[in-house]
Amino acid sequence: MARVAALNLALAFALAGTSALAQTAPQPKPSEKPTSDKPPATKPAAKPAAKPAAKPAAKPTDKPGAPRPDAGGGPPLLGPQISYPSLDTPGGSGDLAYGAYQRGYYLSAFNEALKRARAGTDPAAMTLLGDLYGSGYGVPLDFSKAIEWYRKAAAAGSPGALLSLGNLTLAGQGLKKDEVEAARLFREAAEKGNGPAAYNLGLLYLQGRQIPKEPTEAARWFEVAAGKDIEDAQYALAVLLKEGNGVEKDVAQSAQLMASAARLGHITAQVEFAIMQFNGVGVAKDEAAAAAMFRKAALGGNAIAQNRYARLLAVGRGVSQDKAQAAVWHLLAKHRGLGDPMLDEMVTQLPAADRKKAEAQAARWEAGRA
Repeated sequence: MARVAALNLALAFALAGTSALAQTAPQPKPSEKPTSDKPPATKPAAKPAAKPAAKPAAKPTDKPGAPRPDAGGGPPLLGPQISYPSLDTPGGSGDLAYGAYQRGYYLSAFNEALKRARAGTDPAAMTLLGDLYGSGYGVPLDFSKAIEWYRKAAAAGSPGALLSLGNLTLAGQGLKKDEVEAARLFREAAEKGNGPAAYNLGLLYLQGRQIPKEPTEAARWFEVAAGKDIEDAQYALAVLLKEGNGVEKDVAQSAQLMASAARLGHITAQVEFAIMQFNGVGVAKDEAAAAAMFRKAALGGNAIAQNRYARLLAVGRGVSQDKAQAAVWHLLAKHRGLGDPMLDEMVTQLPAADRKKAEAQAARWEAGRA
């Protein structure tokens, strides 16, 4: 859903038995910059993985694009944020302001939200105004105005506004940097049912910087967020259950959560669940399913998955042997800094024509992702 700038989950966990996975860096996903005044040809993704970095707008604009419709102000800080509803049919029961926001018509969204906010207590509209000011979409970037609207929305009962205030406080954007205060805001939002805030609070307890390190509390809040389909929280709780850190060790439950996070698109969870499937840890051994899961993560650009899938192709485990395709995936992983002497040797032994074909295919794949 993905996706974490302030607290890197890869640094927060030492993954038992799979230390190589800790080297996996989050794979950036392209964000679309507004380019025209026509609606985009396709609808924005229901749950984009990352929010574009906040940039001041030179002038108020009302152009289409595909930003992540977060409830947070400024750049993303911790976990996946709130996705707004897509109900925006004129004359219907939908939310016209959020519909305009989703389509990238930021000035229209601003005007509609401002009209609603002035008409009465409308926490959703107030939160959207905070988002627009905090991101510089349609209006100049202004954290002070974003905070003003977030505070009004929070006072009116918006847990999303509390989440945004927590993020800004944690980053020191427009507010004094204060992890303890950020934790308080996250807790208040989480107690109102906000999953991302519960995940963020769990991370703070797990890190133990200004907030005391309490894995049990971390696990408790991760469980709250996991129940709301926050894939980062499902992955985090799965790791704690696998290690017995803050909770009783339960490898089977860990595998279930890892599988759920993998289905939701968490690439690191896909890699770890594939390893569990391949080895039969917490789940029935299934090399074919593991190979398919490795391939899925490999297509997402994960170097570890590319390397593991290449190894399976090279020897024909869980998938038909195909050394030429193994070479392609190996070259992709190697391009990301993950070498493998065994696969290097395999590539050198390929016929020259197959080797050149693999190199060309890998280059095309990389060019397509650039």
